Amino acid sequence: MANEKFYITNAIPYVNAKPHIGHALEFVQSDSLARYYRAKGDDVFYVCGADENSLKNVQAAEKEGISTQALCDRNATAFSDLAKAYDVSFDHFQRATSPEHFKSSQELWGLCEKNGDIYKKKYKGLYCVGCELFYTADELNEKKECFEHPGKPLDEVEEENYFFKLSHYQEHLEKILTSDEYKIVPEHRKNEALGFIKQGLQDFSISRSKARAHGWGVPVPSDDSQIMYVWFDALNIYRSGAPAKWWPADLHHIGKGIIRFHAIYWPAILLSAKIELPKELLVHGYITVGGQKMSKSLGNVVDPMELVKKYGVDAVRYYLLREIPTDGDGDWSEEKFRVRYNADLANGIGNFTSRVLTLAKKAASPFPKGSTPEAGGILTAISKMKSEVATHVSDRKLHEALASIWTLLSFGDRYINSEKPWEMETGCDKQKDVLENCLAILDAAARELAPFLPSTSAAILARPTAPLFPRL
Repeated sequence: MANEKFYITNAIPYVNAKPHIGHALEFVQSDSLARYYRAKGDDVFYVCGADENSLKNVQAAEKEGISTQALCDRNATAFSDLAKAYDVSFDHFQRATSPEHFKSSQELWGLCEKNGDIYKKKYKGLYCVGCELFYTADELNEKKECFEHPGKPLDEVEEENYFFKLSHYQEHLEKILTSDEYKIVPEHRKNEALGFIKQGLQDFSISRSKARAHGWGVPVPSDDSQIMYVWFDALNIYRSGAPAKWWPADLHHIGKGIIRFHAIYWPAILLSAKIELPKELLVHGYITVGGQKMSKSLGNVVDPMELVKKYGVDAVRYYLLREIPTDGDGDWSEEKFRVRYNADLANGIGNFTSRVLTLAKKAASPFPKGSTPEAGGILTAISKMKSEVATHVSDRKLHEALASIWTLLSFGDRYINSEKPWEMETGCDKQKDVLENCLAILDAAARELAPFLPSTSAAILARPTAPLFPRL
């Protein structure tokens, strides 16, 4: 039987600034899913990239006194470096300034235009550069500010742009989301998208004047005066970044702040272009820092590169995957990190690994032979853990998958404490049986851990002598 195809994408981050810890969270979550399906034997392709054709990139470059291309080159490299530092296994990193992306996005525009869904009109509205989105007055807070970027004034813009007939797809979008033809996880994010649709969809602008865009971006075909709206071209990175055989995407993975674009705009554009829809949209939450939203003004922005340098990649991966619910918001603090590290890594998997391998080495106990007896419910515990991990990954709850692995490790701790192999005669058959059972537990945990903490898994299976996670 041929392997299943699994095409997974990250959101394509803006490169107006260097990465923050929220980007590391999404990278690590997506990477864990990609690794899990690879380990299953599926044919996986994993894409991320750089969203470069935005007005906010132009403004950031002007503020620094450098060219927009120079800013994009520097910051795209920073995101690529972040992925490497976090052991993230992209198959392709697609830049929006690449010639193949320009060509693909212009072809997509042509398909929507051919279907009669693009027209030109004059427009006046309030524009949030941070979101790259026009807002109506009822979508703003009481201070008439964007909820995502409070405190930042909106630009009042009046110009002639091209529009996409989103209103034509109201019923179709409601149908595909309700039926899970395009599945949105978790359920409350699906309800959020459906609620927005039911308010009544309005056509939206998909171009900017060349003057306002400073000539930066993908040119609109047959109209030199206009540049494509960044969200029209950026969403298409999911197609331009992979060979045609991989489409449709099996899973788009994004943050909750950009759900409108992925749950509504993107499928409508694909329906217009008569291109097959992606299968699933996974929406994660945000990371707060010490209970507060990350903000430069508060001075609480966390540098993800510094965390890896200080604590090591798998320790930070573990915190992000275990402490932050895959389907919700979570918090970062040094105190919480140290508690989780010492409890789960140093005293948990680290201590159990050290105890088992040290005793096994003294007893010259071999690897498990695959015939571990049903002693103390060991095979049942291992089987239960594997089944739970599979279910939790399928449900897109990586934090719960890790919890199940740690439940098995706790079971292993209780088993070795009850059997006390250190009190037995060194090398006796009873001791070897107990240690082989412990090794079976350890190896099962390590193999299931591989998608989440790849270096730690490999180290355990290589039988380390040094502590995996020294106490902080």
